[in-house]
Amino acid sequence: MGREEKRVLADIVLGTVLFFAALAGVTYFNWYVLAGLPLLWRMVLMIVTYLGIAAGPALIALIRRDKAETFGFVRGGELRQILLGAAIGIGMSLVLTLPAHLAGLGSWVDNGKRYTLWWQFLYELVYCVGAVGLAEEFVFRGFLYGKLRALSRSEALPVAVSSVFFGLFHFLTGAWIQMIVTALLGVLFCELRLRIRGCTTLSLIFAHGVYDLLITVWASLLL
Repeated sequence: MGREEKRVLADIVLGTVLFFAALAGVTYFNWYVLAGLPLLWRMVLMIVTYLGIAAGPALIALIRRDKAETFGFVRGGELRQILLGAAIGIGMSLVLTLPAHLAGLGSWVDNGKRYTLWWQFLYELVYCVGAVGLAEEFVFRGFLYGKLRALSRSEALPVAVSSVFFGLFHFLTGAWIQMIVTALLGVLFCELRLRIRGCTTLSLIFAHGVYDLLITVWASLLL
C-alpha cells in the first residue's frame, strides 16, 4: 500500500471514529438535555446538533482540500439535481412506505411522529432534508463512499462498506432488524446514484429527506 492509499485509509478510520463519537454525544444530549428545553430551542438545536455528526468528516475533507466532486457533488444544474432527488424520494415512498399503510401494516414503517399542523410538516421537511439528509448522505454516500472509491477499482467495496456502516449508524436508535433494513436502503441509495443519469449526492440528500418526510406524512394522515 502506497503513501496516498495509507493517507486515504487513515482519513476513513479517523472520519468514522469522529462520526460515531459525535453520534453518541448527540444522542445522549438529545436524551438528557434537549428534551427539557422549550420547543423553539428544541427545533433549532435538533438541526444544529444533527449536522454536528458530520463535522469530523467535513473537517478532514477541508484539511485535505478534497474536491467536492470526490464526494459526488457536481456543479451546474443544481435545480435539476434537487428535483430529481425529490422525485426519487417520492417514488421510493410510493413503493416502500405507502403500500404498507394501505395493507394495514403501517406500524412496520412508522417513526412515531404524529403531526396535525402545517408548520409541523414544514419543519419536518427542513429537518429531514437540511439535517438528516444532508448529514447522512455527506457522511455515507459522500465522504465514506468517496474515500473507499479511491482505494478500490470496483464499485462493490464502497457500496458494501458504506451501506454496512449506514446500518450500524442506527444501532443507538433501533433494533437489529432496523439496522439490516437501513443497510439495504444504503445499497439502494448507492445504486440510484450509479444507475440514474444526473443523480448526485445533492440529489440523494433531497431523495433521503423527502423519503423520511413522507414516512411522517403517511403516519400522521393514515394511522
